[in-house]
Amino acid sequence: MFAMTRPSPLLQRPSSRRGALQTLLIASAGATGLCTTAGSARAAPDAAASPTVTAAAFPAELPTMLETPKWSGQARLTFFGLGIYDARLWVGPGFAQSNYAASPFLLELRYLRNLYGSAIAKRALQEMERVGPINDNQRKDWLAAMLQAFPDVQEGDRIAGLHQPGTGARFWHNGKLRASIADSEFSRYFFGIWLAASSSEPTLRAQLLQNAAP
Repeated sequence: MFAMTRPSPLLQRPSSRRGALQTLLIASAGATGLCTTAGSARAAPDAAASPTVTAAAFPAELPTMLETPKWSGQARLTFFGLGIYDARLWVGPGFAQSNYAASPFLLELRYLRNLYGSAIAKRALQEMERVGPINDNQRKDWLAAMLQAFPDVQEGDRIAGLHQPGTGARFWHNGKLRASIADSEFSRYFFGIWLAASSSEPTLRAQLLQNAAP
């Protein structure tokens, strides 16, 4: 595995037209973030890389984790034509995008390249601050929890996160339970990276919520 030890100009200075979420998992790619096999990243045109927007089967290894799951949508996160991950969302009964944290849902990320878990956690914390203010204790506790929850990922790996209103979040890595975080505010802020109205990627948010009630 090759790990970038210095930020490339491409990763260090993303286009101002792209939101902060577009650099989630790669903005901290210097000493902590992006790793690629054989020292090179695969690029693909955005149009060709876009996944087919059809209903996807709920992850087979999580059959009881969400009551009567409904397919909501999917989207691909790219960075200058590089695919980072495909995101898929299933929602539970009563889900409404205007109040996403009030109902259970499952968000799955299928990675298209290798990334360090520490970079995922650190960038996620920055994105969570778009959802609302975070105090120092929360920042410390939430980062520590995410550093435990998110492993280094390889191309093809999947991380699934379950939001449980009033309870917190649970995370699986390739179908195996990785962590349970009993903090409802953490869960609201974390999944708000993708689903809150303040998300830095409104187009990606709209694609994930395309079949959900307003």
